[in-house]
Amino acid sequence: MTRSIRAAIATAAAVATLAIAAPAQADPFDPRPGSDGAGDPLFPTLGNGGYDVRHYDLSFDFTPVTYDFTGTMRISAKATQDLSSFNLDIDSLAVDEVRVNGEHAAWTVSPGRSGQELTVTPAGGLHDHRPFEVTVTYHGNGKAKPVGAPGWRHMSDGGFVSAAQSSRADTFAPVNDTPRDKASWSFHLTAPAGWTPAANGTATGTRPAADGRTTYDFRLDAPMASELLGISVERQTLLTGRGPHGVRLRHYVPDDQVATYRPIVERTGDQIAWLEQTLGVRYPFDTYGMQIVRDGYGDALENQTLSLFGPNWFKNAGTSTTYTNVMIHELTHQWFGDSVTPTTWHSAWLNEGPAVYYAALWAEQQGTASMEDRMRTAYGRLDAVRKTDGPPGLPTALGGFNIYDGAAVVLYALNQRVGRDDFDAIMKAWLIEHRHGNADSQDFVDNAVRVTHDPTLRPFLEDWLFSTDNPPMPGHPDWS
Repeated sequence: MTRSIRAAIATAAAVATLAIAAPAQADPFDPRPGSDGAGDPLFPTLGNGGYDVRHYDLSFDFTPVTYDFTGTMRISAKATQDLSSFNLDIDSLAVDEVRVNGEHAAWTVSPGRSGQELTVTPAGGLHDHRPFEVTVTYHGNGKAKPVGAPGWRHMSDGGFVSAAQSSRADTFAPVNDTPRDKASWSFHLTAPAGWTPAANGTATGTRPAADGRTTYDFRLDAPMASELLGISVERQTLLTGRGPHGVRLRHYVPDDQVATYRPIVERTGDQIAWLEQTLGVRYPFDTYGMQIVRDGYGDALENQTLSLFGPNWFKNAGTSTTYTNVMIHELTHQWFGDSVTPTTWHSAWLNEGPAVYYAALWAEQQGTASMEDRMRTAYGRLDAVRKTDGPPGLPTALGGFNIYDGAAVVLYALNQRVGRDDFDAIMKAWLIEHRHGNADSQDFVDNAVRVTHDPTLRPFLEDWLFSTDNPPMPGHPDWS
């Protein structure tokens, strides 16, 4: 072996040794706080950033009359950045302990714009793309907020129902309170004898708890935004049934009013069938029901799989069926708003517009009201509302005429423009494409263009959604 060969071999061996000894290059760990808001244009500090919730598991023990409660929220999430700390939304909750991945974590509570911010600092931080578990134990009182304030609805007998939309789920439990972070849920609600808890999803059983109390378990596998939280403890009776293709129906009505409300809730199966035929899409969940309260709440709300109704809607049920319109409105939300949820609250018209539109279509087919008359009246009012409260696609606040009847006018205009067949195809494709997800106004415009292969629908819909003036109504040049 020559000297040059021996030198080459020695050099190669040295390089190999260095290669073996050199440590692997690790990804840099750069932990930073997650944002204390999700950037919603209407509620900038609502929700939080830096993580994605996958599952909520809520244990909630409620004492009627006194409204005292204790809770444990277990959150399964995944980091979307390296986290030194992250926030959860709470309001009027007294936090007792926080654990992250089973270990004690530091935490602070500070004021937020709409409630409070629970800032959690886990030891060592959390790595991007890694799953983690958070457990928050807490207690509180359901009358910490004024009676009638959003969130808690107090019944005269000492029970409650939740009406959390749009930002008051945090009065019941720590959550990432933004519609864009949907998750599956489990509920374990505990109450004394004589009181019946209810929650979103499917009832999975009951278990004895301490002091003669009982825990009721529920599971919701389809993802749900926190604003659709529907829990209650009331003196109520469960009524069950079956809807189209085996959909489980379960309704909760006051114990002493079963005979009054049974014939009302029994209309639900036929209404699901009507909407399935009208939309061309099956009901998106495996259970549905109505919760009709005794008192303490006067509106209606699309809590996912368990719509909430105040009693006033049904006062004339013996002489009129107009109450079915609001039943259709909230049922329509299970498709529009609950299954397909807006990414931000600026797109809330995608919830309320279809609910108003299809309830009006139902009323027309029932022979109780004219769709055209309602849309013409709404069209005439909408022009001024655009200038004061914003157009349907850019509201300055929630709950206005613009995102309800005004948004239904947008859908009516689209129907007039493209015809019924293409309109139905647009709405069907929307529900299928975004099932159990999030989408916004531009997604809806894109969907309409894609389904019809008509690019002129883009400026048409953008004008209807975002202009401060009413565009002309197709097919109705006399409307002004």
